[in-house]
Order: sequence, then structure tokens, then C-alpha cells
Amino acid sequence: MLLLDVEFFDRFKVGELTGLLTSDLGSLKDVVSENVSRDRGLRALSEVIGTICILFSLSIQLAPLLGLLMLSVSILAAIFKRSTIPVFKSHGMAQARISDFASETFSAIRTVRSFVGEKKQISLFEKLVFAYESSGMKLGTLKSANESVTRIVVYISLLALYCLGGSKVKAGELSVGIMASFIGYTFTLTFAVQGGINTLGDLRGTFAAVERINSVISASEIDEALAFGLDKELGHSDLGLLNKDNYSEKISVLNSHYMSALRSATNGCSLAWSGDICLEDVCFSYPLRSDVEVLSGLNLTLKCGKVTALVGPSGSGKSTIVQLLARFYEPTRGRITVAGEDLRIFDKRDWARAVSLVNQEPVLFSVSVGENIAYGLPDDNISKEDVIEAAKAANAHEFIISLPQGYDTPVGERGGLLSGGQRQRIAIARAILKNAPILILDEATSALDAVSERLVQEALNHLMKGRTTLVIAHRLSTVQNADQIALCANGKIAELGTHSELLARGGQYASLVGTQRLAFE
Repeated sequence: MLLLDVEFFDRFKVGELTGLLTSDLGSLKDVVSENVSRDRGLRALSEVIGTICILFSLSIQLAPLLGLLMLSVSILAAIFKRSTIPVFKSHGMAQARISDFASETFSAIRTVRSFVGEKKQISLFEKLVFAYESSGMKLGTLKSANESVTRIVVYISLLALYCLGGSKVKAGELSVGIMASFIGYTFTLTFAVQGGINTLGDLRGTFAAVERINSVISASEIDEALAFGLDKELGHSDLGLLNKDNYSEKISVLNSHYMSALRSATNGCSLAWSGDICLEDVCFSYPLRSDVEVLSGLNLTLKCGKVTALVGPSGSGKSTIVQLLARFYEPTRGRITVAGEDLRIFDKRDWARAVSLVNQEPVLFSVSVGENIAYGLPDDNISKEDVIEAAKAANAHEFIISLPQGYDTPVGERGGLLSGGQRQRIAIARAILKNAPILILDEATSALDAVSERLVQEALNHLMKGRTTLVIAHRLSTVQNADQIALCANGKIAELGTHSELLARGGQYASLVGTQRLAFE
């Protein structure tokens, strides 16, 4: 799942994906643990085969009745399979929706509290539970009906056996001892068949779970450039991560030239230290909204070692540019180059090392402060001294050592035990430790108070030195000293220049400055 395109994570909710890893994969575990013991699974199968062999050896005359019994049960099992897989699937989906809703509610508990949304969440959850109950009742009814009909078939077969066997004993064609043995083994067969039916019921649920897993996984393509990079680092070319048969024709055609060049590509991180980043006639539409063109022929050059500010109204494509530079997506048309080389010739893990991204709301893992900073280089063994140096450079060391356990203090889920400014400085320390040549700041200080903003800005100034930096900001006062400012509008760069140059033109940028009523000079 980690190797799939980002589109996959746009398409499915977190709860649905965690449901696959818990509930659906759990059913695979259950079918093994429940069916290798007791009266099910392998034991039932071995008893059915062994008992049938014994019964045929006891009486070739009565054995055809058992063949009729097995044929009837097989037909019922086939009918049960055909009728219950859709019900099992809907039952599993109802369970996944419950899990997803609960996960979403708990993660947004402060929003629920602030908008007194408890009643609404309870009501919505109740509907999901009733839907789960309804599908469960339907499934239980089908299971009960199948088991009841199976028992009826078994009892009718036993009655016929008694009648036929009794007549043969009376006629002297069969001894009482053989008849008694035959009846005893028939009961053994009956119980084994019943265990097999229960196993088939479990398998129906498992097949439905496998079908759900496959339908979700097949909804997106493996990110070939990412899989190649991981394959190369692990040193297992036979892992099968690059299964060409899984790629859609569109992706294969788009990337065939670049993927063929991957194996001989130069190091993207080293090129990024010395070359400009150029967006050349870039067009892009999000895969789930392919009819809406977010970028349409955009051209922009991020000069090496310089600061470029990207401004413009909401929806103009600024965040999309960030996602393309980070290679979460690839351009629909056009290309992005570093030192003249197309980004698509680098595997994505290689390129990810060249880019540090600091967002407005940085995401921290629910581990310690030190571990979050060390995540800047997750594949390396980082010394505590390196972590401390990065924290000092980010103006974070002082508040970290004041925490109860210092660098070993847990930050809580998504860093919820820290303030916004503290989270931001830890994220900057993580970026400093990564030491990437390209820095992207997406509204990195907009949500902070004046004191926190000053501390964070000082840390950012330290981080930006010598790096190719892209700053996205709505508050124009934070970008007036940038080497160049690009105003994005309608998916293109409408204006480009320094702060003073753009003001002198009296265009859209000057209008934005006037609207915000800021004193820049």
C-alpha cells in the first residue's frame, strides 16, 4: 500500500485502509486458526475422505446413498456460496464504515466539542450500527437456512439408509454387525460434513474479504519510480515490486521514456545543490478531478540558492505546484527539470532526499521529541548530538529541555501535546537535520503568534541559507525580501519580479498589497 500512487490515498479514507489491515486480514487469520482445529477444516476433510472409504468397503450396496448425500450437500454449498458472497461483502463494508467513522470522530474530537456535535455524531454512528445489524441479520438468516436445509438432507439420507439397510438385513443380504458399523460411521460422516459446511461458511467470509482487499488495492497503480528506488536500496531486484503488468496504459506511455532512463540517472540531490529548478509549460489535473485543469501552461524558474515567493488568491494553484515539486504527482503535460534534467529520470526516494517540506500544520508522529527530529533521516543512525544541534539551529532546544523528559518527552498524537510554535520548530529541526538542497515553506508561519513567529522565522532564515527555497504565503509582508516573487493566477504565473518591481507595475500584486493594507517599506 505504501508503494501505491498518492491518488490511492486521495480515493480512500484512513479508516477504510486500516480496516483492510485489521478486519479483512483478520478474517484470513481466523479461517486458519478456526479451521485447523476442532471439527472443522483439515480434520473434517480427512474424516470425510476416510469415512467414505470405510463405508464403501463395508457395503457397496448402501454406499451410493452416501454419494447422493455428498452430492446434495455440494449443491447446497454452491448455492450458499453464490448467495452469500455479496452479503458478506456488504457486511464487511458496513463494519469498515463504522471503524472509519469512529476514527474520524475521535481524531476530530476538539472540533466535535467546539461545535457541540456529539448528538449529530451519535445519530450518524447509530445509523451505521443499524446498517451493520441489518446486513448481519441477513447474513445470519442465510447461514441458518443453509445449515437447516443441510441437516434436512442429512436426516432424509439417514432415514433412507435405515429403510434400505433394514430391508437388506431382513432379507439376509447384510449382517446386523455390518449394518451397525455402517450406521456408526455414517454419523461420523454426518458430523464431518457439518464441520465442512461451517468451514465453507468461514471461507465465504474470507473470500469476500480478499475480494474487498483486491478491489481497493487494484483501484490505483504502483508508483513505479518509488518502487524502483526501494527495490534498489533493499538490494532485492526479485522482490516483484515492479510488476509491469499492473500499470495502466496511460501511465506506461507517459513514463516509458523516463523509466527506461532511471537505472543510469545521475544523483538528483547533488544536481539540486548546483542547478535551477524549472517548471516548463506545466499542465496538471488531479486524477480524481481530471476535468478540472489546475495548472495550464505554467512556467517558473526557481534559481539555485535563491528565495522565490509564490503568492496569489486561493485556488490559483500554489499548493499544486508544491505537490508537483515534491513529486506526489507528476505533470499531466510539460515537465519539471533540475539542472536541465527531467525529474522523472530520478527515482522518487532519491528525489525525496533533495526536498524538505515545512507545512503550516506540520505532522508529528506519536513518539518522542528526539525521534520526531531524527525522522529527518529515517534510514540512518542519528546521534543525540546531531539531534540537539538541529534543535538549537531551529530555536527549539530551550523549550525541549524544559519538557518533563527533555528529548524523550512524547509529543502525543499528531503532536497534540505541544503548541503550534513548538510543533513548527520541531518540524524545522527535522528539516535542518535532513539538510536537503531544496526547501519548500507552505504558509509555515501564518498560524503563529508574534513571539512564536519571530522564533520560527529566525530558524527559517538559518535553514534557507544556501538553499533553493520556495515560500508560499498569503501575508505578503513575510515575502517582501524574497529574491523574486511570482504571482500565480488561473493556473499560470501572471507576474514575476521583486517586490519593488511588482509594486511599480501597479498590477495584480500591487492590488493585493493594497488590499492587505500593509506597510512594506
